[in-house]
Amino acid sequence: MAITLHDKYAKQIQEKFIKESVIAGRLSTEYSWAGVKTVKVSTPTTVAMGDYSRTATSNRYGTPVEIQDTVQELGLTQDKCFSLTIDKGNNEDQSGIKAAGKMLALQLQEQAIPTLDEYVLGVLAKKAGTVASSSTSLTKSTVSTTIDTGLAALDDAEVPDEGRTIFVSSNIYMLLKQAGQFDVTSDSVSRDAWVKGQVGTYSGCTVVKVPSGRWPVYVNFIIVQKNAATAPVKLNDTKVHQDPPGISGNLLEGRQYYDCFVFGAKSGGVYVHVDTSGSHGTVLAAPTVAIEAHTCTITPTASCTAVYTTDGTDPRYSNTATTYSAPFTTEANDVVKAYQYLTAGTAGTYPSAIGTDTDE
Repeated sequence: MAITLHDKYAKQIQEKFIKESVIAGRLSTEYSWAGVKTVKVSTPTTVAMGDYSRTATSNRYGTPVEIQDTVQELGLTQDKCFSLTIDKGNNEDQSGIKAAGKMLALQLQEQAIPTLDEYVLGVLAKKAGTVASSSTSLTKSTVSTTIDTGLAALDDAEVPDEGRTIFVSSNIYMLLKQAGQFDVTSDSVSRDAWVKGQVGTYSGCTVVKVPSGRWPVYVNFIIVQKNAATAPVKLNDTKVHQDPPGISGNLLEGRQYYDCFVFGAKSGGVYVHVDTSGSHGTVLAAPTVAIEAHTCTITPTASCTAVYTTDGTDPRYSNTATTYSAPFTTEANDVVKAYQYLTAGTAGTYPSAIGTDTDE
């Protein structure tokens, strides 16, 4: 029997080069999930300005309207964990290089952090307020204009300039460098920020380059204003058990309980751009919404699921959203809004914009 022995003089393990989280600190921390699984966020709905009447005999400000609100329910879904053992005999045979603390840090760096980042970026791409696309691949001559269009969309939605981050793929980062229209010099970025993915600034926004393993497939870039989304981590628990029952050595365990949400009222602060050229990604068209004789019919694309509301709220975020199954009855002035997503969840296919109709 051939036995391969570890070189007893080797004191270091060849670790992968892994960045820290590119998401940490870049999204809202306004809400807390301490002690609860679900948080309900209520957003007051303001009313349009009217004209003051100096001659009215009753209320010169117009008829008072009770302020309403929309509710978004945010429930955590991601409960991840790991369990590793370090046999005492194996560790001794390998010159003690598998120290428990070091292996725990390695597990977090190479598995836990990338898994969390990949999930959060995927949610931002799927739940963005605006999902734009291009049927031709971006080039160094078009990349700046395309990003500027995304920033303009945030401007039009009156999203604050402060706190904007542009997450980019490695390819888009390369095009931006070639275009020479943003600051990518390492001198402008602190060492700590560089480790967290920041590679420069563009139009006053932080630019973060994301490794391909964490990046949503076929996405060119994602623009996020900090307060438009949140990625709460409720549990980030690790344990080292020394010589637990049945094991001579160490047992390493860890658990992360987290999620990511785009706030419906601030969804204009999340913009994603998808490459739909050739056989690349797909952005679904909005489903057809048609109301005739107080009956609403929604026609989703084949293999897609449609979700709708009848109160005018955005079905992507509203607590009143319902999955469409058959035509339903509406009343006068009902505003039906619907979007669709691919039921099977194929990677590279992104949800649609909103289709709408009003019962008149």
